[in-house]
Amino acid sequence: MSLHAIRPWRQIDRRPSRRIMVGGVPVGGDAPISVQTMTNTLTTDVKATVGQVQRCAEAGADIVRVSVPDEASSKALREIVAESPVPIVADIHFHYRRGIEAAEAGAACLRINPGNIGSADRVREVIQAARDHGCSIRIGVNAGSLERHLLEKYGEPCPDAMIESGLDHIRILEDNDFREYKISCKASDVFMAAAAYQGLAEATDAPIHLGITEAGGLTSGTIKSAIGLGNLLWMGIGDTIRVSLSADPVEEVKVGFEILKSLGLRHRGVNIISCPSCARQGFDVIKTVETLERRLEHIKTPMSLSIIGCVVNGPGEALMTDVGFTGGGNGAGMVYLAGKQSHKLGNDAMVDHIVEQVERRAEAIEAERAREAATAAE
Repeated sequence: MSLHAIRPWRQIDRRPSRRIMVGGVPVGGDAPISVQTMTNTLTTDVKATVGQVQRCAEAGADIVRVSVPDEASSKALREIVAESPVPIVADIHFHYRRGIEAAEAGAACLRINPGNIGSADRVREVIQAARDHGCSIRIGVNAGSLERHLLEKYGEPCPDAMIESGLDHIRILEDNDFREYKISCKASDVFMAAAAYQGLAEATDAPIHLGITEAGGLTSGTIKSAIGLGNLLWMGIGDTIRVSLSADPVEEVKVGFEILKSLGLRHRGVNIISCPSCARQGFDVIKTVETLERRLEHIKTPMSLSIIGCVVNGPGEALMTDVGFTGGGNGAGMVYLAGKQSHKLGNDAMVDHIVEQVERRAEAIEAERAREAATAAE
């Protein structure tokens, strides 16, 4: 149930956009904002690539992109698509033939970069292949690979150049009566990317794929992505996202979901609310949270858990979470269930007990959902 009526300051009005399909995943319109990532294995190593896709899907990825740099990769793509639990986007650069081959191999979407895919005629051939095989297309504008004539016109990569590049290629797709496309305009500079995305959002009703490209390592890239994507999402811009990190793709998925969860745009798994700890803590908060994050990764049901070291903020936070634990004295703390004090618990039994309580709460939530679905179907 939406709480916007009583908490209007949490309202995000999403930009209206057309809906397209990436395989079985809807993108745009009122569809949930999807989370994407990209494999970093050799595409020709089918076993390794499929394994990585499966781990990303288990972490919550809705869509996974796979690079297709050569003909051998196109052939491997067919096997990868067949074994993937989620739609596969084929990443195409320089060689338009790879786009045609990827469509034939069963890719759900073709990502083409206007700056390096070639002439309009070659783009048209890729469009026809997408149409023939039921693929959608992502126009992927990137500040680092803009067309030469735009760099000459604007002097350097800039938001206006990125927007013009994107609109030029939208025109090519629409002139060929193809509208199953989404678009991105990524830059490693947060300001440039944000300005380009805002301009693009005003100029088209196409679904928008958000990303800050080449964002960096796990820590720096997470921060940069949270700033850039978070602000755009808060404005209502964005229908699908990818966090680009020099890290395991699974980490990209986790960060993407955390960004969406922090804005109330997607809910998956346990949202842990925890304090940074201080001398008042009644137990080792940091170690406990690290352990619980690992122990609760299997929970997919959206729910909240508060882990607070002392009674300054602990009881107040616990009132608003499904399960809570607040540190006290003498090696024990208070367990809260559904916002109410339940029972005291010794710190030594805390982790196992909290995991058990979270699992019970998740089962109860899922059972209630099932009952509601059954009633609605009657």
